[in-house]
Amino acid sequence: MALDPLNPTPEYLAFWRERHVCTLTTPRPDGTPHVVPVGVTYDPEAGLARVISNKHSKKVRNVLAAQPAAARVAVCQMEGRRWATLEGRAVIRTDEASVAEAVARYAERYGRTPTPNPDRVVLEIALDRAMGRA
Repeated sequence: MALDPLNPTPEYLAFWRERHVCTLTTPRPDGTPHVVPVGVTYDPEAGLARVISNKHSKKVRNVLAAQPAAARVAVCQMEGRRWATLEGRAVIRTDEASVAEAVARYAERYGRTPTPNPDRVVLEIALDRAMGRA
């Protein structure tokens, strides 16, 4: 079912606040999908989903390779019959404020603060599509 990513139903938003391992799909330079497990935070007020990562990771390199157009990506999670997907254009943020915001949101959702990492960046997704059944 299609949903408005900026105005989710209470059930959909609650599902994204539960602790779940998610997947991130990024396009490789040859166009094939690269799918990896990640932690995701969803911020409908800002219209963003965020994934923290090491700046040397393949997912980050895939997003950077798509610049300046921004990579079209998807994040998904599921549990039993419930599932949710968020889609949009991703960019990499390296500034301290963006990284700190993403780490704080990750800690809130996943119940632990990641260890400090000077190579941490944020894969920030400007959301334009949401689907699911929560």
